[in-house]
Amino acid sequence: MFRLRFFIIVCGILLAPVLRGQDLYQTIRGTVLDKQTQGPLPGVVVSLVGSSDPTQATTTDEKGKFRLEHIPIGRWQVKISLISYKEKVLTVVLTSGKESVLNVELEENAVQGDEVVITAEQDKTKTNNKMATVSARVFSADEASRYAGSRNDPARMAANFAGVSGANDSRNDIVIRGNSPLGVLWRLNGLDIPNPNHFGSLGSTGGPISILNNNTLDNSDFITGAFPADYGNATAGVFDLKMRSGNNEKYEFLGQVGFNGFELGTEGPFSRKKKNGSFLVNYRYSTLSVFKYIGLDFGTGAAVPQYQDLTFKVDLPTKKAGKFSVWGIGGLSYVALLSKDQSKGNNLYGYSGRDTYFRSNVGASGISHTYLVNNSSYIKTNIGVSGQYNFIRADRIDTNVVPNIVNPEYRNTSYTWRYSANLTYNKKFNARNFVSTGFYFDWYNTSFVDSINNFDGLGFITLRNYTGQTGLGRVFIQWQHKFTDKLTLNTGLSYQYLLLNGSQSPEPRLGLKYDLSSRQSLSFGAGMHSQLQPLYIYFATAHTGKGFEETNRNLDFTRAAHAVVAYDVSVFNSARIKVEAYYQYLYSVPVRTRSDYFSAINLGADFNSPNVDSLVNKGTGDNYGLELTLEKFYSKGYYVLMTGSLFQSKYYGSDHVYRNTAFNGNYVVNLLGGKEFKIRKRHTLALDTKLTFAGGKHYVPIDLAASMAANEERYIGSQAYVPQFGPYFRWDIKPSYKLNTKRFTHEVSVDIQNVTHHNNVFQQQYDLNTHTIKTDYQLKFFVIPQYRLTF
Repeated sequence: MFRLRFFIIVCGILLAPVLRGQDLYQTIRGTVLDKQTQGPLPGVVVSLVGSSDPTQATTTDEKGKFRLEHIPIGRWQVKISLISYKEKVLTVVLTSGKESVLNVELEENAVQGDEVVITAEQDKTKTNNKMATVSARVFSADEASRYAGSRNDPARMAANFAGVSGANDSRNDIVIRGNSPLGVLWRLNGLDIPNPNHFGSLGSTGGPISILNNNTLDNSDFITGAFPADYGNATAGVFDLKMRSGNNEKYEFLGQVGFNGFELGTEGPFSRKKKNGSFLVNYRYSTLSVFKYIGLDFGTGAAVPQYQDLTFKVDLPTKKAGKFSVWGIGGLSYVALLSKDQSKGNNLYGYSGRDTYFRSNVGASGISHTYLVNNSSYIKTNIGVSGQYNFIRADRIDTNVVPNIVNPEYRNTSYTWRYSANLTYNKKFNARNFVSTGFYFDWYNTSFVDSINNFDGLGFITLRNYTGQTGLGRVFIQWQHKFTDKLTLNTGLSYQYLLLNGSQSPEPRLGLKYDLSSRQSLSFGAGMHSQLQPLYIYFATAHTGKGFEETNRNLDFTRAAHAVVAYDVSVFNSARIKVEAYYQYLYSVPVRTRSDYFSAINLGADFNSPNVDSLVNKGTGDNYGLELTLEKFYSKGYYVLMTGSLFQSKYYGSDHVYRNTAFNGNYVVNLLGGKEFKIRKRHTLALDTKLTFAGGKHYVPIDLAASMAANEERYIGSQAYVPQFGPYFRWDIKPSYKLNTKRFTHEVSVDIQNVTHHNNVFQQQYDLNTHTIKTDYQLKFFVIPQYRLTF
């Protein structure tokens, strides 16, 4: 009875302002810049589409700033226009708990006086990077939170795009066009960063929970091939992320609880009078222990992952010295995966017959400076430091005796610190020509120390024991030339050099786009790309006649050649169809000197960092495929996104056998949709859903007889990546509710994943206790509740 009364009281408090029936209003404001010079644009007309109220239109001042006040809450389209520039139309969702602050970039027409074509917000190919021609898309934080099954994670959100495979419930690895997720470059605020995930191992790029905070991200770029010359040290794709600035006029607050943790956030100005500098801070702490207590299973068995992370950004604009930004992200995580829990069959991460203790810390911080040299050029400078630390302890558990005997098996303590600096100079000569050039330099301070007990009477033996430094330098130049408003050329050259062994790589890049009409375009992109090996590969040791030697120290970069052709057509104002065909040739891939199926092309397919010695750059591989995107952008209260990919990903090892890679799923189909239901002025109900159907993972089968004889997992190398798990299928549904009151916005959602309880295979492993091959399955049913409060 008490609980019922308490519930009625709480509902009364929340609904009391609603019953009074007041209209709610909010502010839209922001800054408009020239896309190529980053200079402010005065005199830009900013208005609300469909509004006849003259007070709901304004122009930017001499600093490019604008303000629209007393705008009713809800979804609006904001039109930004200026003579000789291409118009933009942005969709804005106004809530009572937060102002809408827009940072808009307009692109100048190549031919002055030509008819202006509106570039709507829905054109996702208009990326932040001015040089991206093909296989590129801009995404918003709203998409990462809106899509069912995305868990507020940009990486999981990107798995819905064409060419990307994310058929993995345990980690958010990005498999692009059959490439290893290790080939993806993560960049944040202009600095390349390590794996931005909790429980990520050194050299990997994925993890079960992202450190990136969706509440702090701005519109960002995702590129899946033939990327521009300012990106280097990557062969698969690029995540170019940007953090938004805090509100520089008023203080705002956020509270949230969900899968990613208990979260508190605040932002605001340093001085309400000057309204210049601003800050943004968000902190999260693990909620899984709470969810475990109420009976929600997250696939970690009895183990309770512990994690916390912090995100911050400070913006300090000056009158003459340019704009400074200081930012940082950091996360701490720990989990104990015990054999007694894994034997219950509800743990995706552990290994049979072993207790594993895993600690992972990761962080990145930087200082950015943007200086306008004149009205046609600017310099962007970034300096920063990032690091990642792993501690792994694994013990073999003998369950044949009681109490169980614990035998120490593996130990790993490793870290990598990276000190980074880059500078780019950008010059707009005229409306037709733009040049960007600069350099990137990363200095690595690394330590890899691990050892293993093979239970052969020799005790622990050292696998890797290296502490030292090396550096990676890169320079680039790129040029954009608009022959007309219909034909654009993007070309450039990148060059990188590794100090460790003198590896070097000149890499030409080319992009060409032609607008067949106002609704159709044809694009082509090509380029050479390269990437250094995971650092632990360089320092793997082998026992030779001279003792232990680092036999991989002189490995060259892995290299790839990309070619992409794309056709894009707008069916009507809020929908488009895009088709892309691509081919990628990978070469100089590390393989073993002896005949073997191993290739570094498959690294990143599992959790470990293997100690593989005696490698040479003689492996090759190729990826090719066809991708289709059908998209109805968010308008009239609903959206639809359908993506399909057909692809092949194969390679040659040192045994010269043409095999599937570990990432060759052959096909992926995603179907997403969502509908909003407006109830009066303050209530919004929404229903989002997602279907994923993808080819199963190719794997190396276990040799049961050999495993039983060795009491350790052994494989049938001759059948490597021939068998394939069954197709992956998952259906997710996400109902949500939003309530706006005078000062607060309440949002409640329940993300229900794998509603059909489909059995998707995760892996097979040799069970040390039962001496059988055990099949582990991915999450069968997954419910993620979330509550969000902004004010």
